[in-house]
Amino acid sequence: GKDPNPGGQTEGSKWQKPRLSRKSLMKCCLVKWIIASTTQQGPEWDSSDSDLELSMVRHQPEGLEQLQAQTQFTRKELQSLYRGFKNECPSGLVDEETFKTIYSQFFPQGDATTYAHFLFNAFDMDRNGSIRFEDFVLGLSVLLRGSVTEKLRWAFNLYDINKDGYITKEEMLAIMTSIYDMMGRYTLPSVRDDSPFEHVEKFFQKMDRNRDGVVTIDEFIETCQKDENIMASMQLFENVI
Repeated sequence: GKDPNPGGQTEGSKWQKPRLSRKSLMKCCLVKWIIASTTQQGPEWDSSDSDLELSMVRHQPEGLEQLQAQTQFTRKELQSLYRGFKNECPSGLVDEETFKTIYSQFFPQGDATTYAHFLFNAFDMDRNGSIRFEDFVLGLSVLLRGSVTEKLRWAFNLYDINKDGYITKEEMLAIMTSIYDMMGRYTLPSVRDDSPFEHVEKFFQKMDRNRDGVVTIDEFIETCQKDENIMASMQLFENVI
């Protein structure tokens, strides 16, 4: 497979924050979905319109200034994302079925249903079955432009399916299997080498430092940051957001 982060390796540092380019943004399925929607209506969107739109939407998001302060996106990017979001989800909310549709479009060679379900739950922080624009953008900001630690915290939240603050081997296996199922078995050599079960056995053994059968957030972050193979897998995982 191709290196997901060309130019990211430098002397003396194993992992560098990727540059904030439109190209890296467009790797993300959720962004592609939204941008495709906005380009149907022409490339520009007046900023006074955006504030008006933001105040009129049924589930009114925070003002752009506030979102700009809370995320790594520029005002213009937020306007663009919001416009696409509103176009696709006029109610101002995304539901799980929408996620399933998006991922089945981008991964037609596999079955994306389970992964989309898990990913949706990671974005749906208040567990009410729908995602507002703010939650959507805050999650994307961490995934696309957050620090390594922020991304790992987010990944931990994804793997912690029942949100009890620990990852069990069964939870890790469920997420890994869902990614394998979505990718289709033959797309990525790096995924094909091991079965999900072998992958998880290896990872879990490294992460569960005190051998109590669960992985805490500290164990997860520490192991990932020290282990190049796990970090590389995290970057593979980044490519399926």
